[in-house]
Amino acid sequence: MYLIQLRMDKAKELLRKTDATLQDIAVSVGYPDVYFFSRAFKKYTGVSPVHYRDSLYSSAFVRDTSLDNPLSMSGCSIDSISGALHTVIEDNNHYQNHDEGILRMNRNAKHSMAFILLLSFTLLLSACSGTSSPAATDGASQGTNNTSAEPTSQERVLKDALGHEVKIPAQPQRVIASYLEDHLVALGVKPVAQWSVGKNSVQGYLQKELKDVPTIASDLPFEAVLNFKPDLIIMDSASMVEGDKYNQYSKIAPTYVVGTNMNNDWRQELLTVGEVLNKSSEAKQALSNYDKKAAEAKAKLSQTVGQKTAAALWVTDKNVYVVNQNLSSGDVLYKDLGFKIPQVVQEISKTAKANWSNLSLEKLAELDADYIFIVNSKNVSKEDIVKDPVWAGIPAVKEGHVYDFGKDSSWLYTGTIANSQMIDDVLKNVTQ
Repeated sequence: MYLIQLRMDKAKELLRKTDATLQDIAVSVGYPDVYFFSRAFKKYTGVSPVHYRDSLYSSAFVRDTSLDNPLSMSGCSIDSISGALHTVIEDNNHYQNHDEGILRMNRNAKHSMAFILLLSFTLLLSACSGTSSPAATDGASQGTNNTSAEPTSQERVLKDALGHEVKIPAQPQRVIASYLEDHLVALGVKPVAQWSVGKNSVQGYLQKELKDVPTIASDLPFEAVLNFKPDLIIMDSASMVEGDKYNQYSKIAPTYVVGTNMNNDWRQELLTVGEVLNKSSEAKQALSNYDKKAAEAKAKLSQTVGQKTAAALWVTDKNVYVVNQNLSSGDVLYKDLGFKIPQVVQEISKTAKANWSNLSLEKLAELDADYIFIVNSKNVSKEDIVKDPVWAGIPAVKEGHVYDFGKDSSWLYTGTIANSQMIDDVLKNVTQ
C-alpha cells in the first residue's frame, strides 16, 4: 500500500506540473499499461487522471473527490475501460485483482438531474420531429451500419450475459460497441463511434475501415453516448455497466452485455455479437475463413522452419512482459500457428491471470525462444535490445530472429481481423 501511495502521489504531481501524456505518466510511475494506471488512480483518488487534471483548470484548488456532474465533457477518460482489454497487464506490484479479475468501483455513480432532463428533451424532440436530429458530437452523423444481411421484419428479444431481456431493433443503424470493433468490421458493420483512449488513440490496425468513424472515450460517458444517438449499445463486459450504469445506458438505447467478466474466448464473443446483429451466418463464415488461413499458415511454417519455439514480448523502458500462452497473440502463436512454447512461457502461464505478465531479468535470460516478436514497445528499439547483455544468450537474438511491430499493429488485440494480421506479420518475417 505504501508503494502504491508513493506512485499515486507522484502521478498527481506530474498531472499538476507537466503536460505529459497519460501514457508517459503511467510508465514513469511504474505502470506500463495506461489502462491499469487509470483504474488504479481512480481507485486510490476517487477520480480518473483525466478528471483530476481537468479539475485543475476549472478550479483554484485540486479536488481528489469524485466529480458528480456527468455532463463535464472530459472526452478522454480511460478509467472504466472494459476489463476485456484483452491487453491486461499482470504485475502484483501495481494492481490488485479481486472479484474474478474485475477491478470494481466501491461506489455507484450519482448522476445529476441535468442528464435526465437532457435525455428527456432529446427523446421528446425526436418523437415530435419523427427523425433524428444532427448529433452534437463532431462527425457523429457519419457512422452507419453497413449491413449486408437480409433485414428482419421485427424486433427480437435476446437475453444477455447478465440476464437482461434486451429488445434488439429489427435493423440497427447506429451501433456503439466499444472495444468490439474487430468483430463489427468482420461482420461488415460500421459503428457510429469507435473506442479510443487518451488523446484519440485508437485501434490502429482497424483504421483502414474505421478512419472516418468519430471516436468516443473508452469509458463511454453518458452525454457522449447520448449525442451519438445510438439505436443499439453492445457492451464488452459487466465491468462497463457496474452500479447503475446499465439503467442509464438502457435509457438511451437497448443495451446488450456480452460477457460477465473478461472475455477471453474471442470466437464465442464474435458469435454472440453476430447473433445480436442478426449476422450469425456472417460470423460463422468469418471464423471459417480465419481457420482456413491459420491452417494454411501453420502448414507453411511447419515446412519452412519446423518445430521452433517463439515468444511475444512487450518491452518498455524498464520492464518486459510476456504474453500468456493461451490468450491474445499467445493463442495465435501456439494454437493457430503451431510454434512450440518456451519453458519460461509455460511456467508463467500456469499462474498468470492476465494476457501479459511481467518477465524478470532472470527469466528473460532463460528464455529459450527461437523467434521473438516485440510488440507495441515505446522508446525501445530492436537494435538497443539485441545489444543488451541480458538478451545476448537468447537463441532468437543469436540467430537474428527478433522482429518488432509498432503501435498500429494488432498484436495487443484479438479477433479475426487482429489475428489474421498477426499471421501475415509472422509469415512475412519468418518465412523470408
